[in-house]
Amino acid sequence: MSRQVLQVFEQYQKSRTQFVQTVAELASRPQNIETLQNAGVMSLLRPLLLDIVPTIQQTAALALGRLANYNDDLAEAVVRGDILPQLVYSLAEQNRFYKKAAAFVLRAVAKHSPQLAQSVVDCGALDALVICLEEFDPGVKESAAWALGYIARHNAELAQAVVDAGAVPLLVLCIQEPELSLKRIAASALSDICKHSPELAQTVVDAGAIAHLAQMILNPDAKLKRQVFSALSQIAKHSVDLAEMVVEAEIFPAVLTCLKDPDEYVKKNVATLIREISKHTPELAQLIVNAGGVAAVVDYVGETRSNVRLPGIMMLGYVAAHSENLAMAVIVSKGVVQLAIALSEEPEDHIQAAAAWALGQIGRHTPEHAKAVAVANVLPKLLQCYLRADASEDLQTKSKKALKNILQKCVHLPALEPLLHDAPSNILKHVVGQFSKVLPHDSKARRLFVTSGGLKKIQEIKADTGTALAEYINTINNCYPEEIVKYYSPGYSDALLERVEQYAPKV
Repeated sequence: MSRQVLQVFEQYQKSRTQFVQTVAELASRPQNIETLQNAGVMSLLRPLLLDIVPTIQQTAALALGRLANYNDDLAEAVVRGDILPQLVYSLAEQNRFYKKAAAFVLRAVAKHSPQLAQSVVDCGALDALVICLEEFDPGVKESAAWALGYIARHNAELAQAVVDAGAVPLLVLCIQEPELSLKRIAASALSDICKHSPELAQTVVDAGAIAHLAQMILNPDAKLKRQVFSALSQIAKHSVDLAEMVVEAEIFPAVLTCLKDPDEYVKKNVATLIREISKHTPELAQLIVNAGGVAAVVDYVGETRSNVRLPGIMMLGYVAAHSENLAMAVIVSKGVVQLAIALSEEPEDHIQAAAAWALGQIGRHTPEHAKAVAVANVLPKLLQCYLRADASEDLQTKSKKALKNILQKCVHLPALEPLLHDAPSNILKHVVGQFSKVLPHDSKARRLFVTSGGLKKIQEIKADTGTALAEYINTINNCYPEEIVKYYSPGYSDALLERVEQYAPKV
């Protein structure tokens, strides 16, 4: 009889094991998820989290994690099924395999939304996950760090809850561990904490993170470098003080070599870091220029495309915005040429808008700066972006402002002349204004203006009396003899022909 009982129990255990293993396997394929959900798999898995057999508990947790990871509906079903408190309790009690599986479920639930992440926090998960960061097993630490990062990434309140639970010093210890995957996940979690506010970034800095992150910038592992550069840029973006602390870790010029990294995300995160540092002050921007940073970023803008190109474009704009000298450094490094190419060839409006803004920052300082931008044939391109019917509002605004900034300084007339024929009145005003400044003092320019058809075009412009445009036109006309102005005025040839008809020859 006792043998029969044992057989029944063995059979029952085998069936449970087979069930959870099959569900876990099925849950790894998206096409099975809906069927599993409709079959009520959640309620069947929940009691198996308390099973007396550890492998059944772990596999049940793994299956739940895979389901919760799939979409927010299933993650909410895990919360509604009151499964989280059981997982949190087990995190403290069970073996390392179960802890990894339980942390995976918490991460899978937390990733979908701030509300679901808050549910994970509300069930007491943070303290249990932080304790897991002190485990001996690196896999447990990694799973816990991953879950903490997914909670922190949503908003400042959740990130603060992670900080208050004491996670930051332990995450900083994790980036010093020998295991690459643990370093990556810990750096990523620190980045997710830093990004929300200067105060949260300061907490990470105070735990000594910068020095340890800086040591890893030349690590051969691309995935680790992605996270390291992301974390450093999330620290540097908030304030001058934080950016200076990142710079003081002596990351320059070594960091510039990573702009040529084969991994696109590494390159993009490096460019983002350089952008975040250079935007704060002329001194920080100058430091980057001195390290060869502008030339390196100009090459980067030339070699990359689309969103990977964007932080490089913006970095050049930020550097140029600070001062005449820094803008000249961008010009000397052939920055205008690369920005003009980006403006022409990028199909997406937000990247064109960034290029337009950056060119405006370069050209707005002096006539020399404006000429450097104008001779790259940028003005017609900016005008085209401004007038394009399907352009986004942001692209139109930035193109218009860049045009205005450059035009108000530009006295290189050959670059301005095409705009006389194409520009709408609100832009034309600035173009004509520049001609009215130059022509009174330059006889050669006056002659060219007539032979190129510029003076004729000026006579065709209809300007209301008393407007700035009308004043500019008068100033230009006063540079020429009256008969020349008349000759190029609309209708003058008709008037001459009429005089011919009316003229009575003397016989």
